[in-house]
Amino acid sequence: AEEVIDLTHGFGKETLYWPTEEGFVLEKGPAGRTPKGYYYSANRMRLAEHGGTHIDAPIHFFADRNTVDRIPVQQLIGEGIVVSVIWKCRSDRDYQVRVEDFLEWEAENGPIPRDAIVLLRTGYGKEWPNRLRYLGTEKRGAEGVAELRFPGLDPDAASWLLERRKIKAIGID
Repeated sequence: AEEVIDLTHGFGKETLYWPTEEGFVLEKGPAGRTPKGYYYSANRMRLAEHGGTHIDAPIHFFADRNTVDRIPVQQLIGEGIVVSVIWKCRSDRDYQVRVEDFLEWEAENGPIPRDAIVLLRTGYGKEWPNRLRYLGTEKRGAEGVAELRFPGLDPDAASWLLERRKIKAIGID
């Protein structure tokens, strides 16, 4: 049986955003009974795209690439695998997931399936929404960006996954 797992965090005052962003703003709109007797409520929200659970559009780092609305939905749905590097990230907050980590996973589980969605478990998801523990700093603005410290994906490993394993997508907690 297939299982769908929702990995999203909600949006609100506690949502973490890139340090240069304002964050989540909820503007209360009208709420109450209308002259015709039915209830109506309509709020507005403003938020940066780089916060909370989100997807980086290819255009975020490359000109002339897809915006999120142009990514085929089929690319975002599929078989997923979880590669845990928790123990490595515990001892190195700046750990970069390497090709060797994927080879270790394959030694235990078999080859990464073509078109897989690879999810990296660093253990930092449990720190959400504590800004200091999740991002490594409570500072905001350019000063906050300079102090960010959290695990990521080594660029060579990203290329390897795309070229050698032909994955669909990758996510990180």
